[in-house]
Amino acid sequence: MPEHSWDHNYDVVVVGSGTGLFSSILAAKQGLSTLVVEKDKLFGGSMALSGGGMWMPGNRIVRKSGAEDTRSRAETYLRTVVGEEAPEARWQTHLDYAPKTVDAILANTDVKLIHMREYADYFSDEPGGSSTGRSVEPAPYNLNKLGDDRERLQASGIAAPIPMPITGSDFKWMNLMVKRPDKASWRIARRVAQGIGGLAIKRDYAAGGQALAASLLVAARKAGVHLWNSTPLVDLVLEGDKVIGIVVERNGKQQRIKANRAVILAAGGFDRDLDKRHEYQSEAIEAGWQFGAKGNVGDTIDLAKKHGLDLTLLDKSWWFPGLKSPDPEQPPMMALAERSLPGTLIVDGSGHRFFNESTDYMRAGEAMLGLDDGEPPHLPAWLIFDDKFVKSYVMGGVKMPGMGIPKEWFDAKIAFQANTIEELGQTIDVADLPAGVARFNVLAAQGQDDDFGRGKTAYDRYYGDPTNTPNPNLRPLVKKGPYYAMKVVPGDLGTCGGLRADEKARVYKTDGQKMANLYAIGNAAGNVFGGVYPGPGATIAQGMTLGHAAVDDILAAQ
Repeated sequence: MPEHSWDHNYDVVVVGSGTGLFSSILAAKQGLSTLVVEKDKLFGGSMALSGGGMWMPGNRIVRKSGAEDTRSRAETYLRTVVGEEAPEARWQTHLDYAPKTVDAILANTDVKLIHMREYADYFSDEPGGSSTGRSVEPAPYNLNKLGDDRERLQASGIAAPIPMPITGSDFKWMNLMVKRPDKASWRIARRVAQGIGGLAIKRDYAAGGQALAASLLVAARKAGVHLWNSTPLVDLVLEGDKVIGIVVERNGKQQRIKANRAVILAAGGFDRDLDKRHEYQSEAIEAGWQFGAKGNVGDTIDLAKKHGLDLTLLDKSWWFPGLKSPDPEQPPMMALAERSLPGTLIVDGSGHRFFNESTDYMRAGEAMLGLDDGEPPHLPAWLIFDDKFVKSYVMGGVKMPGMGIPKEWFDAKIAFQANTIEELGQTIDVADLPAGVARFNVLAAQGQDDDFGRGKTAYDRYYGDPTNTPNPNLRPLVKKGPYYAMKVVPGDLGTCGGLRADEKARVYKTDGQKMANLYAIGNAAGNVFGGVYPGPGATIAQGMTLGHAAVDDILAAQ
């Protein structure tokens, strides 16, 4: 194709500014001219909306914290929990690259990473599982380092009631500020000082995914990466079985961008496309349940079908149950610790429990939608709790311990109150609620969940209340009301099915051959771990590690 037919020319073009930012930095640092095109006007994608954790077995941050681990244990773990769900070569690449990807983040950005200590693997009781935790997360980061890009960064999906950066490690103990003030008070004071005090000296600290995205955006600028926002992908440009560029829409016009070495698709999943969700996953999924970026409508799925690229795992998502928001325009309020804390249970329309509420959020969402056992969806689902719970813990990241349920929650009819369990059942039209609660109370009083095993694993107990014995996850509801119910929905952090790619993130065609110069990472590709979420931050981590592997493969092809 003649050179004049191109509007722009780069060595590497990355589509998407979530984990794709990391790949762009590595490519630019190796002297490759690199462009990132982002569909949204804001950079960061779903990564910026997330908690920012990364499941990276064998990394030096975890080792430095004193946690001992071996590669063979991590292999045993993934071989056990992933099984035949995904090609072993894909997750072996993740294990190969996890330590050096953490090293590369530290070497190429100015973010600090901390060990998410005791945030256990999600199958911590399986062979090779870790109760100590294999994940890292960014320390609070000063967003003012972004300069003019500050207004072009995706806002965090997790916000505190006052200016203060809250890491995942902080949240566990801040949620227990009433029960364990010895652990929580200094953390709260430190983060308040960092948040409010930082503003006084012109530092705007953020934590979680926004901190990670900000540090990568700063590093990408420094590395000379060209960053275009408000630039959706329109098409791939092919020459036989080779991708040689892309077509985008920019400033109201289509532009053709040559990619001399590679195109890396890191454009997210199809979580916001309800037609695709209903076709591939469940008719029960509704708009407004999604936590991911609003532009995730499966652009790469459509292009795959157009160009004969293979797809996989389209029935899978990173499920994440949430409490319905009082604002219908906002995503659900995250229900992370609420499901694990004593004094709560989740029931469906039968009035009875149907799963271990403390399980990881991917399995929780599958259970709610009936995807784990082929049963009809257990919807509507209700979080049932008492006044002691209300006074003790954080709810939805909004209601602090000691506060009552906000009036707007009742007004919006997402929360309901009654003086007895019988009345509560009548209010939410769950007739057999008294029997369901009675069964739960017996098990909770014994500290032994005979039905679903709540509290048995280290992951279950991580978000429990250590002051509640004998089981930090179980307590019978108190004998006197009021009692409450809130609707729980099977939200998601994004879909995790997409282009089928190999252990170097190279994309397959439907005939089993590779499409040369085309790579897919993150939620644009099928999950490295199949239908499994092995540990906190596995979704961001696999985008980073496979992106790293992709750049190494591009460089090796010189």
